[in-house]
Amino acid sequence: MPPFDRSSARARVVRLGDKRREPLEDEARFLRSWLERPLVTGAVTPSGKMLARTMAAYVDPRREGPVIELGPGTGPVTEALIRRGIPAERLILVEFNPDFCRLLARRFPGVTVVRGDAYDIRSTLEHHLREPAAATISSLPLFTKPLEQRLDLLNAAHDLMQPSAPFVQFTYAVVPPIPARCEAGSYTTDRSNRVWLNLPPARVWVYRRP
Repeated sequence: MPPFDRSSARARVVRLGDKRREPLEDEARFLRSWLERPLVTGAVTPSGKMLARTMAAYVDPRREGPVIELGPGTGPVTEALIRRGIPAERLILVEFNPDFCRLLARRFPGVTVVRGDAYDIRSTLEHHLREPAAATISSLPLFTKPLEQRLDLLNAAHDLMQPSAPFVQFTYAVVPPIPARCEAGSYTTDRSNRVWLNLPPARVWVYRRP
């Protein structure tokens, strides 16, 4: 039997401890960001793993092209997208919080992190998007914005995507963040079951331009 390596054992304990601390640290970051800018952050905790997996499930990894993520925060949806089979090099993350930007770049090597305004997505991605996107995943707090601005974002995102590519958005509300049909255009919509294991419970809405 090989000798017991105390240094290796300590290293394993540290790594396990880090994994246990990581979700708590992310929640603390979110709470601090929410206290500083509640209308920008929108949530007091990161999306849960079940909600993140539900959002990522609407992205087809076989479809070529970049995948845009708006408001990734500390990266729970980013991680779910990578586990879904989307290579990190295909992910373009648009985040306003500079602390979150640094964390994302460190946590997910290979992704493109763009610090900017997701609601001005055309200008923000002008020098970063070289081909139509395969999907847009949004964790933005849309209900903090007027409907007209939400519609502008939806239209701008679809202008940057391939035909029928999904715009995936979650919400805690019982009503859709963007009506299925409106004066600004017509979209097909799909929705998930309510994700009760998320705190608070949430639902995912998917918008496609026919």
